Amino acid sequence: MNAPDVSDAYQALYIHVPFCAKRCAYCDFKTRASAPDNPAMDTYTQTLIDALYQHAKRGELDTLKTIYVGGGTPSYLGLERLVRVFDALFDLCDLKHHPLECTLEANPESLTDQLLQVLSSRGVTRVSLGVQSFDDTILSLLGRIHTARRAQDAICIAQRSVSKVSIDLMCGIPGQSDESFSHSVQRAIDLGITHISVYPLSIEDNTPFAMRVAQGRMPDVDDDVAARHMLIAEALLTENGFHRYEVASYAQRGFECEHNCAYWTSRSYLGLGEGSVSMQQGSWGRKRFLQKANDRVCIDSLTLAERYAEDAMLGMRMSCGLSDAFVQEACSVVPRVRAILDELAERGLCAHVNGRFVPTERGWLCGNEIFSALLDSSTPYNAL
Repeated sequence: MNAPDVSDAYQALYIHVPFCAKRCAYCDFKTRASAPDNPAMDTYTQTLIDALYQHAKRGELDTLKTIYVGGGTPSYLGLERLVRVFDALFDLCDLKHHPLECTLEANPESLTDQLLQVLSSRGVTRVSLGVQSFDDTILSLLGRIHTARRAQDAICIAQRSVSKVSIDLMCGIPGQSDESFSHSVQRAIDLGITHISVYPLSIEDNTPFAMRVAQGRMPDVDDDVAARHMLIAEALLTENGFHRYEVASYAQRGFECEHNCAYWTSRSYLGLGEGSVSMQQGSWGRKRFLQKANDRVCIDSLTLAERYAEDAMLGMRMSCGLSDAFVQEACSVVPRVRAILDELAERGLCAHVNGRFVPTERGWLCGNEIFSALLDSSTPYNAL
């Protein structure tokens, strides 16, 4: 990981689309179910386009390296609305002459050949599909509205139009057997997927799942099962040519998500759309801003020391970890970073290999111990 860049120039753009056909039972994201002909979707689309032009006038799109349209379900906006958004991006970012990694999130039920053929001509280079499982029983439990068959069809649609297709898989779901999860991972491999993100289910407050758990109608997540599933995923994927480049992400070489890496390597990013977050930074520290309907509110303000501590934490989410050069620079601002890394290494959570501190297998499974220790490094005292 390189030392933090003091430039405030945005390198990544995230556009949030909050609409879905149906909210899933586990979801606590800034989303809402909507009819496809809801006029609010037209208004929202125009608001996004207006914001793009405003930021372009200020030169804030000139230095972008990645674009990510997420949600919600961006594909649920439909072809006409998405074309308007991507036409603006295509022109304002000059994607014809300067193509970028441009990802569209989609759900299988709303992805069509026509939509992707048109959008791939307007700059979309990558599709991320919310598959979650290839087991219809698990999909029904999660509240997903697609089937395993539809997910496979959507993958084929995506592969016909773009060279990079990613899917999300969820593990540790109550009632999900080892065999069911293994089947989903193997099915993704067999379908030629080149990037897979694996997330353990988390029961979040104010969701239908949380209510079911509280009422005793559903067991809580078993952390041991989730950890076992993560190990199953790692074994199957590494056997088939994938490498784990981030705590939850596996890719074939050359198919890593540049946008994800922008987050983990602390590059400034711009968020557009209600509920999105922007990050600005400089030699003074770092700030994050939440986009509300008609306002942008600062939700996080870090000193330079806190920024370095966060950079160290984010770096240890990645397999490449932290270079000795970064650690030395961080210690000039946060002196205890090296001592904390040494102690984490003694505990088997990371290792010092070829001039870098990298997470171990145990470190992957107990990542929160690494992350909390490094985040605490900017405070006067630390108890590991």
